[in-house]
Amino acid sequence: MTQGMKFGIDRLLAEPELLKQLDGKRVALVAHPASVTADLNHSLDALVAAGVNITSAFGPQHGLKGDKQDNMVESADEIDPQYGIPIYSLYGEIRRPSAEMMASADVFLFDLQDLGCRIYTFVTTLLYLMEEAAKADKSVWVLDRPNPVGRPIEGTLLQRGHESFVGAAPMPMRHGLTMGEMGHWFKKQFRLDLEYLVIEMHYWLPEAAPGYGWPKSRIWINPSPNAASLNMARAYAGTVMIEGTTLSEGRGTTRPLEALFGAPDVDANAVLEEMHGLAPEWLSGCVLRECWFEPTFHKHSGELCNALMIHAEGPHYEHASFRPWRLQALAFKAIRNIYRDYEIWRDFPYEYELDRLAIDVINGGPGLREWVDDPLAEPGDLDAMASKDESSWKDQVADLLIY
Repeated sequence: MTQGMKFGIDRLLAEPELLKQLDGKRVALVAHPASVTADLNHSLDALVAAGVNITSAFGPQHGLKGDKQDNMVESADEIDPQYGIPIYSLYGEIRRPSAEMMASADVFLFDLQDLGCRIYTFVTTLLYLMEEAAKADKSVWVLDRPNPVGRPIEGTLLQRGHESFVGAAPMPMRHGLTMGEMGHWFKKQFRLDLEYLVIEMHYWLPEAAPGYGWPKSRIWINPSPNAASLNMARAYAGTVMIEGTTLSEGRGTTRPLEALFGAPDVDANAVLEEMHGLAPEWLSGCVLRECWFEPTFHKHSGELCNALMIHAEGPHYEHASFRPWRLQALAFKAIRNIYRDYEIWRDFPYEYELDRLAIDVINGGPGLREWVDDPLAEPGDLDAMASKDESSWKDQVADLLIY
């Protein structure tokens, strides 16, 4: 079945009746390095070659080329040297398309590979594009791509008042939707009046082994510089929270965001033993392996760090039981229990939010941090809070699932 599997871009290029709807239209493309066809042509090149009148292109966080390594490293607008069209940055001086940008096209094709996680900023970019398209009477087409981590839902809902560029709306950390489905939720949630079309995938099987969301027939291309593997994508809904801590998330190594933490002053095996004592069921679905690394840049640069590597891959992966958000929360709790005064939470400007702790911005509220820091709080308390929100989200999106 995966042999006939097609992403949205492949269907658009292969089906004349879809391409014909773009005749006479000025078309913009929102893309990044993973925006490629089945034969690995970039979507921009493939659409131009197919005769689509591409009049502008947009790059999200990390740029159209994916050349910006860290968070809050902005991209500038530029003119494409090959096609002479403007390439607008949606992660520069502004992150919401301006009226000038929206005037550059009639139809906006959104072709970003997502990681299925609320904090991955491409989700917010879709919302901002849809909101501005509604104001400007423009059309948005999502050329749908897989949610590489499949359908599982995990985490607490973002609390109202905690919206940010890494928290578009009250959704859980792991939302279980494709971008096409998410657009339908945005349209409903924010009552957006625009022409919205999803070019659906053919034969995507979100819960089928071995990929459980990522089809075996497609290779992995980094949608952002540190999204280097399917293992990273699976772990990310947990490991992204390390960005709000003094612990290393592995930036400056070859396997960023694939370990529960790295630090020169934390005993990884002691933390693992404490985690097993607190909530052994939260360690299911993967294998944790002690390792060492020395980041070449970023946190703890040049220092030898003890770490716990997550292997949610191959024979070590159990799709139904792997819960990375709980796993990461448990690691924080274990560190807090062992090192009572350890400065886990890093206070710094995170994704343009200056007045809140980064961990609260990341998690969409203070609940997880407060649970970690409360010596009386138990795993069951966090589980009850999350389970209620996960059930609520599942009910909200049940009628929006396309696949």
